[in-house]
Amino acid sequence: MDDAPLSLAPDLASRFAAIVGPANALTDADLIRPYLTEPRDLYRGAARLVLRPKSTEEVAAILRLASETRTPVVPQGGNTGLVGGQSPRSPAEVLLSLSRLDRIREVDPVGRVLVAEAGVVLAKAQEAANAAGLLLPLSLGSEGSCQIGGNLSSNAGGTAVIAYGNARDLCLGLEAVLPSGEVIEGLRRLRKDNRGYDWKDLLIGAEGTLAVITAAVLKLFPKPAGREVAYVGLASPAQALRLLGRAQDRAGGQLTGFEFMARIAMEFTLKHTQGARDPLAAPHPWYVLVEISSQRSAEDARETMETLLGEAFEEGIVEDAAIAQSLGDAADFWRMREEMSWAQKPEGGSIKHDVGVPVARVPDFLREADAAVLNAVPGARIVAFGHLGDGNIHYNISQPVGADKAAFLDRWGEINELVHGIALSMNGTFSAEHGIGQLKRDELARVKQGPEIELMRALKATFDPFRILNPGKLV
Repeated sequence: MDDAPLSLAPDLASRFAAIVGPANALTDADLIRPYLTEPRDLYRGAARLVLRPKSTEEVAAILRLASETRTPVVPQGGNTGLVGGQSPRSPAEVLLSLSRLDRIREVDPVGRVLVAEAGVVLAKAQEAANAAGLLLPLSLGSEGSCQIGGNLSSNAGGTAVIAYGNARDLCLGLEAVLPSGEVIEGLRRLRKDNRGYDWKDLLIGAEGTLAVITAAVLKLFPKPAGREVAYVGLASPAQALRLLGRAQDRAGGQLTGFEFMARIAMEFTLKHTQGARDPLAAPHPWYVLVEISSQRSAEDARETMETLLGEAFEEGIVEDAAIAQSLGDAADFWRMREEMSWAQKPEGGSIKHDVGVPVARVPDFLREADAAVLNAVPGARIVAFGHLGDGNIHYNISQPVGADKAAFLDRWGEINELVHGIALSMNGTFSAEHGIGQLKRDELARVKQGPEIELMRALKATFDPFRILNPGKLV
């Protein structure tokens, strides 16, 4: 609702507060401040009322009142989003925190599913699956604070997409509340259900613009009997691509991780992460973190990894490699990868990109984007890393040493247009896993013209005719 009033009337705020109780209707500036900031400090939320419902029924009551009074509502999970989708833009907007919907309703080891409410932190859901002898494979750097509802609303990706898919692939059913306050009871556990349109797939990735997800049925998998993790040093992205092909041929579905990163990403992490150590004896231009998991045995995983790396050495694909020698080593190897985003902050301004291109075009994209960026910003430090197995590159550009941070960040739009244009020219995307939110809304409208964007707008109008749900985001 871009024409929303400038403030929320006190009597209306009281009506909302009565639904959740005074203790869970936050108005104090100090209490609501954590809900109004986001990880990149790009957006400062403006809401003056935060509601913290404890049940689906309370969410429904909030949305019924919002629909009746045309009050805009912004759903928020763990507040880890990177595109401003969870940030309220006006004091007249009510921020709806799902964090108290935090029950794991059931773990079904026979059906291999877990039923979790939207506010369940991802790590807690992983632990519940593990306690049942199973695996919830969704894995993100923010898993200690991001929540299931947000994971689904953004169709989260992460490091295990190569083997298990995105959040959408891991969801069998949803419970959600429409903007009208009506509840969709869709917590189905069926692997096959062809009764018409699959509305849950519309809500997954919709960034809270169509309905509020309150619970989900998630797929679980057998825990691996063995897991091996290795860092590999290579000369180029082309060699990393060759290694990916060999790994997929050799390991098949056992390949559960394949992350690539430039040396500078490794250097920033070593410099700014306590306890981090260089995994290899000498520096290399590029690195790959390989994970192989086996359902058979630890020995099988180790044999597959050793065979893969041995063949890659013989073919001249890799320059050096180190296999983790303990669970602690494996955790440290993954920690190096997971800290790469945060390790850029101390280096000054960083212009971020979350692009995706066809896997075979990754080396081409890096070559063309590097040339264009360095021509535009001589001395820029290009920190490229990501998920090579699905073509998703976090192509981040740190300011030149000694540059003025504000002046550098003022070029965000210009550099985005440059980098995104190259990705789109390769039939790629400028939003591989982070979503659209506020940050990329206008760009989406420019790029996705014609029937596609019109259908998105029509869906928004059908689900949310008064445009009260997460206004100003996505479409």
